[in-house]
Amino acid sequence: MFDRFDRYIARNVLWAMLIVQVTLLSLDFLLSFINELGDASKDYGPLQMLTYQAMRLPWRFYGYIPVGVLLGGLLGLGGMASSNELTAIRAAGRSLTRIVWGAMKPLLLVIGITMAIGEWVVPLSEQSATAYRLERLKGIGAMSQSGGWQTEGGDIYRFGTIRSDNTVLDVTRFVFNGHTLTSVTHADSASWDAAQQQWTLHAVKETHLSEQQVQTNSADSARWDTAFSPEFLTLVLMDPETQSIGDLWRYGRYMDDQGTDSHSAWLNFWQKALQPLALAGLLLVAASFVFGPLRTVAAGTRIFYGIVAGLIFKYTQDLLAPSSVLFHFSPLWAVLAPIIACWLLGIVLLRKRG
Repeated sequence: MFDRFDRYIARNVLWAMLIVQVTLLSLDFLLSFINELGDASKDYGPLQMLTYQAMRLPWRFYGYIPVGVLLGGLLGLGGMASSNELTAIRAAGRSLTRIVWGAMKPLLLVIGITMAIGEWVVPLSEQSATAYRLERLKGIGAMSQSGGWQTEGGDIYRFGTIRSDNTVLDVTRFVFNGHTLTSVTHADSASWDAAQQQWTLHAVKETHLSEQQVQTNSADSARWDTAFSPEFLTLVLMDPETQSIGDLWRYGRYMDDQGTDSHSAWLNFWQKALQPLALAGLLLVAASFVFGPLRTVAAGTRIFYGIVAGLIFKYTQDLLAPSSVLFHFSPLWAVLAPIIACWLLGIVLLRKRG
């Protein structure tokens, strides 16, 4: 288990990861808030913007954890190397493999927390944040940044987003007769009655189009007969990057059954499912840098090379994603190839060090 050396190494690595993560989240929070100021309105002021950015913190934490692990490993182990603590630990009889394993042990805690946040916290927080922003902006500009389209029979729907209480915002239905648009129905929201298994539209405006005239009717509420369930709409409306592993699996299977492009769903599924291996590979690379070619350089240089390594890892995944579509290979390999490269690089550099 954990002896004194393991606990000391784990404490230094975890503390460094925490510092890096807090720094990255703080900078991103500030820059995102400044960028959001361009959408200020009467009902969406600085306080609402801060609330929205705070609601998105779980997603940002999840997104930055690979960089936090890589730079945290470099800073934690690099600081110990600079103060000759790692040399003293090795002189006490601790092998290089045991030291690296000691740095890997706290990663199990980081992986557990990260996977729990990605599986249960991020989907709910992102769903709530999107709905919160949309309700306060209430405009076409807000709708264009969220939601999506769906077809049912010959009808086409445009949805804004869906809240965690199964309320759909900004529902628009386009009804066609052949290739001719015959009516457009818009509702501010649609609520789900679980007992009746029925949708109800609210603040409904229906426009009928014909060659002779355009007729508009309004109603406070109306029944919405559709086969769409709240679970289905959650799958199709939320960004695949914010969905849980289980939801991505169901979404990918649904897209495959429909004969539509499921690449994005499966790509995000494998990225999340294989993230523990990716984090371990990045920490291994950090350790190999400290014990290998960067063991005698300054901390700033280690951070620079760590950032470069992290960017190469990310951009490789980003490039392989469209390549898997172009060259018709599985999204699994688009995710797995950079991970394998990280592990091989770390192992080769550590073996050279001995």
